[in-house]
Amino acid sequence: MSDLQRHMMIHSGEKPFSCTPFTCSFCGKRFSLKGNLMRHTRKHTGEKPFKCSECNAGFSVRPALIQHLRTHTGEKPFKCSFCGEGFAQRGQLIGHTRIHTGEKPFSCDVCGKKFSVKGTLDVHARTHAGEKPFGCDSCEDKFSHGRQLDKRFRVQTKPFFPRIFICPFCGKSFNRQEHLVGHVMIHTGEKPFVCCVCGGGFSLKGTLMIHMRTHSGERPFPCSVCGERFSQKVNLTTHMRTHTGEKPFSCSVCGENFSQKGNLMKHMRTHTGEKPFPCSVCGERFSQKGNLVIHMRTHTGEKPFSCSLCGKTFRFSQKGILMRHARTHTGEKPFSCPFCAKSFSVKGNLLTHTRIHTGEKPFSCSACGARFTVRSALVQHVRTHTGERPFACSFCGKTFSQKVSLMTHLRRHTGEKVFRCRACDRAFAHKYQLDKHPCAGANGVTLSDP
Repeated sequence: MSDLQRHMMIHSGEKPFSCTPFTCSFCGKRFSLKGNLMRHTRKHTGEKPFKCSECNAGFSVRPALIQHLRTHTGEKPFKCSFCGEGFAQRGQLIGHTRIHTGEKPFSCDVCGKKFSVKGTLDVHARTHAGEKPFGCDSCEDKFSHGRQLDKRFRVQTKPFFPRIFICPFCGKSFNRQEHLVGHVMIHTGEKPFVCCVCGGGFSLKGTLMIHMRTHSGERPFPCSVCGERFSQKVNLTTHMRTHTGEKPFSCSVCGENFSQKGNLMKHMRTHTGEKPFPCSVCGERFSQKGNLVIHMRTHTGEKPFSCSLCGKTFRFSQKGILMRHARTHTGEKPFSCPFCAKSFSVKGNLLTHTRIHTGEKPFSCSACGARFTVRSALVQHVRTHTGERPFACSFCGKTFSQKVSLMTHLRRHTGEKVFRCRACDRAFAHKYQLDKHPCAGANGVTLSDP
């Protein structure tokens, strides 16, 4: 029998020798070729006859030694045709290529989840079986994945294994060299992992894999309560807190709790007064980047959000702003006063109106103690103490403490007459002139407002 014929039996599964003459003396498994039996026997004996000339590591088969030698030489003969990344083993290249193609040929028999690498499927299957084959010798804890055990080992032995990989740029240290390599790319700007769909570059392979889900739409992390799915596990963890009410991040100043660390950091700026986001035009500073983005539109005039009915544009994207504007078209007033049944299109207007009934005046002047129902009234009142007159006439330079006073004054220059009599159509610049008009009150005539 030729070598080719024997090789073809690997693919066909054919075993023409009914006696299978080569039997393992340890486990009884039988082989048609003596060489296969010899390699198999090494699993029982632990024999590793192929030694590395660099580090003296031993291997049971020659191909394993060849692959190992590439860790010393750095040789990576298998190149990705999409991004050019090199690999020491063909199997690594095959698994990597599926990041670009999105192919996931290995599926879970229990939940149907798909994976691009069989090893990842094997690890996933343990979540269903409850299998935890990796045991810790110190604390007897068990883990479903070897990496989890490695992490536990590093935590326990941390005092004896100092961080030995130091970043040459910022001095930060790492336990593992691959972590340092990924960190250094932050400083160099190197992004060797490229998305084959949009061309975006990333410094870490894991970040590329997460990014690919924006194209594939994959959301492998489902919420066990409401079924909503997420592309990243960290997003699912944050979402679960909306169900559990958990708020693990606490403010050290006032004790307020938050479900996300980022929200706590923003909140802390209300105590510290920190405003790390400055406007490049006027220098005004903001505690949140989103507020700076909105502020910049006051300089650029950009209004990227438009009403689908009239085309009016807005600087802000909040859904509530467009909803409130839409009510000017529909006439909808969903907020009703419980005292007089008057309705409003904006909830804030209802709250202000309700104070007429309750007498509540939550805004007080720090100078004289006078109280007001709305903040704007307080702001105007404070100017009687400070003498501030921020509204100036562009014609004569006269200043006013209130904008409405300026508007009334401007009509003296422009001659504009906004108050019109409905009876005779005569117009006036000021309302008091309309009120004194001879038609006022005659025969029940109602005078018009501007």
